[in-house]
Amino acid sequence: MGIKAAYMVPHPPLIVPAVGRGGEEKIRETTASYERVAEDIARIAPDTIVILSPHSIMYADYFHISPGIEAEGDFGRFGAPQVSFREQYDTAFVRRLVGHLEEDGFPGGTRGERERALDHGTMVPLYFIRKAYSGGKIVRIGLSGLSLTDHYTLGTYIRKTAEELNRNTVIVASGDLSHKLQDYGPYGFDPAGPKYDRKIMEAAGKADFGGMLGFDEEFLDKAAECGHRSFVIMAGTFDGCDVNSEVLSHQDVTGVGYGLCIFRPDGPNEQRRFLKVLSDRVADQAEEASAYVRLARAAIEMYVRTRRRLIFPNDLNEQLLRDLPREATTERAGAFVSVHKNGTLRGCIGTISAVEDCIAEEIIGNAISAVSRDPRFDPVRGDELGLLEINVDILGKPEYIDGPEELDVKRYGVIVTCGMKRGLLLPDLEGVDTVEDQISIAMRKGGISPSDDYRLQRFEVVRYR
Repeated sequence: MGIKAAYMVPHPPLIVPAVGRGGEEKIRETTASYERVAEDIARIAPDTIVILSPHSIMYADYFHISPGIEAEGDFGRFGAPQVSFREQYDTAFVRRLVGHLEEDGFPGGTRGERERALDHGTMVPLYFIRKAYSGGKIVRIGLSGLSLTDHYTLGTYIRKTAEELNRNTVIVASGDLSHKLQDYGPYGFDPAGPKYDRKIMEAAGKADFGGMLGFDEEFLDKAAECGHRSFVIMAGTFDGCDVNSEVLSHQDVTGVGYGLCIFRPDGPNEQRRFLKVLSDRVADQAEEASAYVRLARAAIEMYVRTRRRLIFPNDLNEQLLRDLPREATTERAGAFVSVHKNGTLRGCIGTISAVEDCIAEEIIGNAISAVSRDPRFDPVRGDELGLLEINVDILGKPEYIDGPEELDVKRYGVIVTCGMKRGLLLPDLEGVDTVEDQISIAMRKGGISPSDDYRLQRFEVVRYR
């Protein structure tokens, strides 16, 4: 028992004839593929159907799993209230899954339900499934604003739960592809749209789940995709398994991409533990990192695991102590520590001028703050440590300048000051290409208006990776 198959499916309400009123004819190929998916599910006769929906309840920092015994829904908002559903939830599955998440401190559970009714990302797949198979209870899970690696990790918990309960389980990863494929589409056209559809269908065809994890977040935004995080959760349910994939169809006739694939497990394969692959890559990079970065990592790992501040120099190994430059203990400076996970910012805290007795202590304090006190993020969890990429910036002394013409976004950071308000931006940041952008962002961070009487300072940075 366990995960028997998974399905990548779209959810256009148009495909339901009572909604489409003939318009569904233009996506007939998608309909035929959906019917094949439903037949495959009926053949398996699962006990549990886990549906991953982008249109269920979604939070930035939490995976919502629908609670309760049952839920209802219909296509009334799409003009077809007569097409309705009443589904039983697999309460034992939900209870076991949530128990594992809570035990490990992973951000997911049944709290925060705002809408009990089934969403169309859930009902479109059910429209086809229930025509072929009436059995099985459902588990409905929403997506989140967390990293792709967190979505993949959630998939591993789902798989663990299915195996522990000896449940015959299938995964339905509901999600359209790009919404920017044609000028006449709902969001117009962007070159990233067709590029995304091509890349995701290639990855699906090869069961390249590591590739799915590697999609850039900015690229996903430009493509206006809908289901990528559903697909990544699904990928996580096959962690450590060979997978046979079958691409059924891909259509682009409405300006939105509709892709359907079937995935079936095909025995264990330790080479396909893709979080471990990422972790090993980070570990290799960490071994080659500068001494300042290794110091920051040591402070982060000790704090996350023990909630204790690293004591310098007592808690450091001899090699790192030898590698640290002399100025680490003899000089003072402001420092920023930034932490990324799989290319996405996970925390960044720094000091403009020194508050500690030496640079080493400055790095230790700011490293701990970056993973525990950045108000934009929840504290870093222990299971994330192996995926963290760390940079350390040591700031030079700020100097006042007469105007923007004395700045260079690649060389200088900027500080904008107005009375007690102050905003800072580091140099050479991705996406900050002009001095005007640099100043504007720093002003927003400091709550400073363009009409305020502000002053500019610049500073140089030595960046350690």
